[in-house]
Amino acid sequence: MTMKSMTLGSALLLSMASMAVAERGSDGDLKIIYWQAPSILNPYLSGGTKDVESASMVIEPLGRYDQDGALVPYLAKEIPTVGNGGVSADLTSITWTLKEGLLWSDGTPMTSADVKFTAEYCMHPEGGCAQASFFDGVTSVEAMDALTVKVTFNQPKPNPYGPFMGGQSPILQAAQFADCLGAKAPECTEANFGPIGTGPFMVTDFRPNDVIQLVANPNYRDASKPAFASVTFKGGGDATAAGRAVMETGEFDYAWNMQLAPDVLAKMAQGGKGKPIAAFGSLVERLEMNLTDPSPELDAETRATVKAPHPFLSDIKVRTALSMAIDRDLLVEVGYGTAGRPTCNLVPAPKVFASDNTGCLTQDIEGAKALLDQAGWTDSDGDGVRDKDGKKLAILYQTSTNAVRQDFQALIKQWWSEIGVETELRNLDASVFFGGDPGSPDTFQKFYADVEMYANNFNGTDPQQYLAAYRCGGEPKPESQWQGENINRFCDPAYDALIDELARTGDLEERGRIGKQMNDMLTKDSMTIVPLVDRGRVSAHALSLGGIVLNTWDSELWNIADWHRIK
Repeated sequence: MTMKSMTLGSALLLSMASMAVAERGSDGDLKIIYWQAPSILNPYLSGGTKDVESASMVIEPLGRYDQDGALVPYLAKEIPTVGNGGVSADLTSITWTLKEGLLWSDGTPMTSADVKFTAEYCMHPEGGCAQASFFDGVTSVEAMDALTVKVTFNQPKPNPYGPFMGGQSPILQAAQFADCLGAKAPECTEANFGPIGTGPFMVTDFRPNDVIQLVANPNYRDASKPAFASVTFKGGGDATAAGRAVMETGEFDYAWNMQLAPDVLAKMAQGGKGKPIAAFGSLVERLEMNLTDPSPELDAETRATVKAPHPFLSDIKVRTALSMAIDRDLLVEVGYGTAGRPTCNLVPAPKVFASDNTGCLTQDIEGAKALLDQAGWTDSDGDGVRDKDGKKLAILYQTSTNAVRQDFQALIKQWWSEIGVETELRNLDASVFFGGDPGSPDTFQKFYADVEMYANNFNGTDPQQYLAAYRCGGEPKPESQWQGENINRFCDPAYDALIDELARTGDLEERGRIGKQMNDMLTKDSMTIVPLVDRGRVSAHALSLGGIVLNTWDSELWNIADWHRIK
């Protein structure tokens, strides 16, 4: 090769490199619609999927789970393991090393001090952290040097990937949130609505329960990404309008959570602008039974804890009868078709953690009636509603506003009426129901109803953190700013012991056995949680949008830096 050809080759490489850098922002505006509108961009102050996923475009964890549930590094150089020395031989600590040169979107360096601060933020004793279960068993988080952070546990943790893994546990900038610790956390509106991040996009405007405007992060670690210059993230409306906006009219590029009947989805796809995509993971539509008395006559603290047990749902026979009356096959047929499967499990996957719990799959109206008879609930005055000791068996059943969920409510109300239970239905705007506003009486965390219905899932393929959410004391309450994941206020010391046993158990089969036992304690043994449908995650994207990899184990927007316009 001549010097001239080498020079031309070098020039060509330099030119190609320049073109690659110039690709950032070359695809214009990306339009996303989530019919459940985000109300905050700080996942530590909201358990709502809509809030976690919208924030994931901006703030990132050390590692994520890919579409197969495998752990992949994001802000970290690699995933720590015993083999590479990142996890201690005795399994009591995990040490993460950050990638070099990471910058926040404001141009300042990201360091291990930010990671340490994030742990302090969530673990603050006077605060209410919606993701506290990620830090279950953590005794300390130390910044060893600018790029190294060590997390120490109170016992061996064969699965140490709780803190800072997945979209629910991202890193906050210490400088921005320094004055937002403890009880002050909800008051930091500017930071909560516009977090400074390391992700591919940064917030320019956030209107809660409406629209988020974002632009490409000029300090993103990959100079050629993201392909889009900006994102318009629209929230609100309903799943039908969102689906049409992508698949029929082409107004939007991506629509999340197409909770629509299968025939409706198929008709929309005929519009020719977009297509639905689906994958199964761990998303379960279920009923949560309130174990506390939600009466407005009681003070907030009492309504939040089992100081005042529920007047009839504290009876397992009543909870069991309510479950027995439900035809899960029909719910799947009406609501999801091939994108749903009837289930009795809170943890339907992966297989090693999925219990052989099938007893709820056959509807038994007569059996439910007999069980209520045994419990002393009879229709003493002939009005069709059972009563006992002057108390009517009347239920307030709430969920978010959505066509499929309202169909479910109507069917379940009918089945419950057949066994002598009166049901009042309430549906709430999803932005409010799944929001984290401590002042709102209508959030799913406060649970000011008897029964509520929703779905959520866990990051990754191991449910340890998910099941740990039901530890005694983890209930949302006034002193935690109404944050907490133990929604129905379940408390059993034997269950808490299993949380600790699962955390220290390394053998996968044994972990599966313990996980199944915990699943059964929450479902078939106590009927505190009544699973209905193992839901496939269904979204839709424009035919012109490339790079989409649907991920059921992390945020759906996990790889938004790779999305691009198909030319």
